[in-house]
Amino acid sequence: MTQESLIDRLMAENEEFRRLRDEHQRYDGELETLKGISPLSAEQQWRITELKKLKLMAKDRMESILRHARVTA
Repeated sequence: MTQESLIDRLMAENEEFRRLRDEHQRYDGELETLKGISPLSAEQQWRITELKKLKLMAKDRMESILRHARVTA
């Protein structure tokens, strides 16, 4: 099974994976918006750091779900 087909299957069948992917995309969109602002306030700089951490945590969990799905597929 290819990576893309596995992701498609998980998007259809796994609520947690769907939620994590949506969150990851939302975080990415907010990051892109903040990167377009210059100069950044201290609060905006803090938010960028927080978003990067949240985005990474979501990606790590999605990767864990993908690894588990590959083993059980």
